[in-house]
Amino acid sequence: MNSPDDLEAELRALGEALETPAPPPAAVAASVRARLERPQTVPEPAARRPEPAARQRRRWVATGIAALLAALLGFTPQGQAAVAQVLRFAGIEIHVGEPEPVPSGVPSPLPGEKHVALDQARETVKFPFLVPAKLGEPDDVRVSDGGRVVSLFWPGVRLDAYDGLLDVVWRKDLGEPWPENVQIGSSPGWWVSGPHSLTYLPSGGGTSESLQRRAESTLIWQREGVGYRLEGPTDVLRAREIAESLR
Repeated sequence: MNSPDDLEAELRALGEALETPAPPPAAVAASVRARLERPQTVPEPAARRPEPAARQRRRWVATGIAALLAALLGFTPQGQAAVAQVLRFAGIEIHVGEPEPVPSGVPSPLPGEKHVALDQARETVKFPFLVPAKLGEPDDVRVSDGGRVVSLFWPGVRLDAYDGLLDVVWRKDLGEPWPENVQIGSSPGWWVSGPHSLTYLPSGGGTSESLQRRAESTLIWQREGVGYRLEGPTDVLRAREIAESLR
């Protein structure tokens, strides 16, 4: 197990190695570095025995780690950009940067896409998917890619459920802003607002250029090991209501 001195050295090395976007988030970097450089002191109650030096050192290192993660992993847009321009969550890879033009025209069907009844879809796919009670029975149901994806359709709304949490099933290419972190019941999710490019990545690999299409605002989350992407609602509150009604 690494000693506190080793952890401190690794944190300093990590700080030096991180590449930040232009213009660099100087205020964030300075704040984090100052926090790491400054020992943390905690007033002790009179009746409490002073902590050993090693424990105080571990507390300082833990505080430094928390400050670093808070700054770099989501509390500021600069921090998000400093970590990476790629987000992977719930079987979806999101690229944030300079997106290609949003595709137009009629999208191609997914590999092996078939129209089926809802009961038939439950028997065909490889996972137990749920249906949002807020929307009722879907008007159309399709199963694709050997049962890897089931797509449910209502007027203006599409819900994809898929077995792909360990693999990347979809790719989204976005411009700024960064996707919004939202809560779906007890599960985390991401809200992608506005039109963007969506590409399906077939389970067998190979080219996916023909499987790129325009996608509208989308809510992404996972539940009980199944990934979901709800496309169509333009308001995040409405999208959350639908997602939280899965039954």
